[in-house]
Amino acid sequence: MAILATGCQQKAPLTSGIKADNLDTTANLKDDFYQYACGGWMKNNPLDAEHSRYGAFDALAEKAQENLRSIIDSVSAMQNQPGSLADKIATFYNIGMDSERLQKQGAEPIMPYLEQINSMKNSDDVWKALLEMHRRGGFALFATFGESDPDQADMNIAWVYQSGLGLGDRDYYLTDEGNNVNIRKGYVDLMTKEFGMTGFDNMTGYKPDELAKMVMSFETRLAKAQNTRLENRDPQATFNRYTVEEAYAMTPNINWKDYFETIGILDGMQSFNIAQPKYIQEVNAALGDTDVDVFKAYFAWNIINGAASYLSDDFVDANFDFYGKLLSGREVNRPRWKRVTATVDGAMGEALGQLYVERYFPAEAKQRMETLVQNLITALGQRIDLAQWMTDVTKANAHEKLGTILVKIGYPDKWRDYSNLEIKDDSYFANVMRSNEFDMTYMFSKINKPVDRDQWGMTPQTVNAYYNPTTNEICFPAAILQPPFFNMNADEAANYGAIGVVIGHELTHGYDDQGRQYDKDGNLNDWWTEQDAANFDANKQVLVEAFNNAIALDDPEFGLIHGNGELTLGENIADNGGLHVSYLAMHNAMAKGQVNKASMDGFTPEQRFFLAYAAVWASNIRPQAALQLTQMDVHSLGRNRVNVALPQVTEFVEAFGIQEGDGMWLAPEKRVVLW
Repeated sequence: MAILATGCQQKAPLTSGIKADNLDTTANLKDDFYQYACGGWMKNNPLDAEHSRYGAFDALAEKAQENLRSIIDSVSAMQNQPGSLADKIATFYNIGMDSERLQKQGAEPIMPYLEQINSMKNSDDVWKALLEMHRRGGFALFATFGESDPDQADMNIAWVYQSGLGLGDRDYYLTDEGNNVNIRKGYVDLMTKEFGMTGFDNMTGYKPDELAKMVMSFETRLAKAQNTRLENRDPQATFNRYTVEEAYAMTPNINWKDYFETIGILDGMQSFNIAQPKYIQEVNAALGDTDVDVFKAYFAWNIINGAASYLSDDFVDANFDFYGKLLSGREVNRPRWKRVTATVDGAMGEALGQLYVERYFPAEAKQRMETLVQNLITALGQRIDLAQWMTDVTKANAHEKLGTILVKIGYPDKWRDYSNLEIKDDSYFANVMRSNEFDMTYMFSKINKPVDRDQWGMTPQTVNAYYNPTTNEICFPAAILQPPFFNMNADEAANYGAIGVVIGHELTHGYDDQGRQYDKDGNLNDWWTEQDAANFDANKQVLVEAFNNAIALDDPEFGLIHGNGELTLGENIADNGGLHVSYLAMHNAMAKGQVNKASMDGFTPEQRFFLAYAAVWASNIRPQAALQLTQMDVHSLGRNRVNVALPQVTEFVEAFGIQEGDGMWLAPEKRVVLW
């Protein structure tokens, strides 16, 4: 006879949240806190051939993907009604996993698109081909999205962005820093190889290397006109309102009325935003003076490059050799199941997310997170009051913004409808294209209509979090709410150091160098006094200089590379604010008896807080990936998010007795004081 457990069963005592095997106790924490806090983890989790970087975030993302695979396997094993959501998931996944069919099809799935492009004879044909590509979500030359109107944040308008570079960033084309010279050569080699694999050279009469050089020359022209990533961080500079008539007068080779009518958003349009007018003017010039054969090569490459991951293994391998090996340093591609799972997740993220939440996200985790978030909001309000550099007028506005923030935890209250998404058993690439078109129709349908604040910008299975200034919301998907970020079985000191800082980080984004320019309603509106803005700018410069001086990479092959304090400023402000706000929230909770004040595993609650923070950024990384991220990512590398960020925090210095002469020491007058 079985004896059932009853309510008298006691819960296990809470742990410290600090795993001893993650530490490197041979390191001097006062000189290199990152090595001390993360050295054990790095030793126990060496980079395998599949990864260019592997850290705490990546480990959770891998776990989430394994959970998705389990869900897909379960769905695929059932007898599903044709056309049902389960049937679409299973069909999409199975066709992506059908290696034999993919090898037989080769380049066949993209040939109709290449033939259409090769049939272009004049500028009218070029324009029609461009319209068709954009309607399907292939953003050659420029891209169009629906985003909030900076003057009326509760309405969506069309935003036109610079786009169209196969290397993703202008600096790869224009600078010789790091590995950029080899990357450009490798990119031309990739194009040459894949043009030949499709037979597009035979269709056009040009040799594969000639087609590649055409594309490289044309994309370099586009790159020269594009804003830098730093310039694109300025929300004022990237807001340039035009009517359709005004835009056409500026760029007469771009028939904006025809364009917006074709993609289905002309109705109700009063104006739209061109984020980078200088670049769009160069696109206009290119449409007027570029030979049709160059556009054939450029458009064809957009199709080939976008499709390569969904074709036969020769395309997949060529694509990986460049984007995986040369660009990021990975040695082998991810297993097919991971790649296909990621594709299905990208196409039907909320459908999988609903199943993910049912299986893997406990209700009590959401409840505990809600309490943590409210504690962090309270603490940020206290930090605002403590800011000596800010006047009462601006503080009142800051409080007003904080009081209207929308909090999203775990999963959305309503799920996206995928009934109009068509998935067939014809080709993997064809399903990707139908999914892209479905997503574009969905996104375009929001333009010129009110913003729906209930919609999420991430799926529940995403290991990340975000703040959106135009909706003034913070979001924490279910997948990030697990160790090392959030541990239901750990004392709250570690949780405040990990997920608490993440919460504080996202809250602080509302007050970083970009977020502070938006008011409580999400409008681009200056709510600061002139003196407070000047004080903020003076304080933020401390972080700019600290991260400019930080070493991102010191490698025999690639040389000495420093961080980019300007590009990463928003994230560094958010880290700094998150640390201060969450530390205060922890002490507020301690006063209420919600945090164990005693030492656990030899560490005080204050020490556990900072050790847990550092553990979030534990990672190993290849030199190529460090180069790539330093050039393109607005986040600093993990080591610098610990060793450069923490000396700015007086509470850290005091918690570990850091003194002048120690590597982690920073003089008090050099520590930044913002939030």
